[in-house]
Amino acid sequence: MLSARRTDAVLLLVALVWGSSYLAAKTATDALPVLVVLFARYAISAIACLVLVTAQNQGRYTRDEVRVGSLLGVTQAAVLVLETYGVAHTSAANAGLIISLTIVLTPLLDRTAGNGALPPRFFSATGVCLLAVTLLMSGSGFHAPRAGDLLMLAAAVVRAAHVALVGRATKGRVVRPLPLTTIQTVVGSVLFLVPAAHGLDDLTRIDAGSWGRLVYLALFCSVFAFLAQTWAVQNSSASRASLLLGTEPVWAVLTGILLGGEKLTTLAALGAALLVTGTYWGQSIERTHRGSTIPQGVAGRAEAPTGA
Repeated sequence: MLSARRTDAVLLLVALVWGSSYLAAKTATDALPVLVVLFARYAISAIACLVLVTAQNQGRYTRDEVRVGSLLGVTQAAVLVLETYGVAHTSAANAGLIISLTIVLTPLLDRTAGNGALPPRFFSATGVCLLAVTLLMSGSGFHAPRAGDLLMLAAAVVRAAHVALVGRATKGRVVRPLPLTTIQTVVGSVLFLVPAAHGLDDLTRIDAGSWGRLVYLALFCSVFAFLAQTWAVQNSSASRASLLLGTEPVWAVLTGILLGGEKLTTLAALGAALLVTGTYWGQSIERTHRGSTIPQGVAGRAEAPTGA
């Protein structure tokens, strides 16, 4: 009983950390250009991962780990570009809610799970989620959606494609989580080095608070959350892990409101409620239909550092 509670607590902590990552990323981009934030986050994560790999004597990478990690490093970087630019131009609460669309979009793109076409009820859940996003984007009234909301919507689509690619690229191959993540963070660091080069001097002028947010994004929202989530999922049922990790958008809203001073209008609050309901409903339908041991909502979190 104590072990189960400890595992549940770790899963909730991971969801909370990922939910808070949107506010952390938003405030970090207030002090630094987006590309500099991304490079710093990747570089700090890569250093931490390399230290862990060395400490655990996992320094010899297989060909599959290098190939798959390099490919996924590129697609993961694309996701984080969209997410970070998106959260810079919308609220942290909206960002965390909209990105949760990944849960219902991934099964539509994934062809590795099998078991035939998804039932009509799943598409009903997807429709509820799309209606919810429309309400979120409307804010205080219906108008042209904000650029940040559209970027987060694009990020959800790209992340869903990334998760589907993870399943396809790792199927039939033995890849270890930590080396795979290390390669992805190194690839991301290399990809963002040149685009961010002109703004790297800004890192020498930011205050301790800004550095703290960068370290939090790298070590807690990426490295810690990934490793803790992997451990917790191995010590819990897939359904329970999925349910607890699925609270991420709730934490995104709470941190945005309580710590970021953000506000949800009545229309946006209705959209938030519908989105959480729709994603949980769609996740439940997909899990039952596929009959897989790891639901897509969890699989999407298991392969790489996530959050904004």
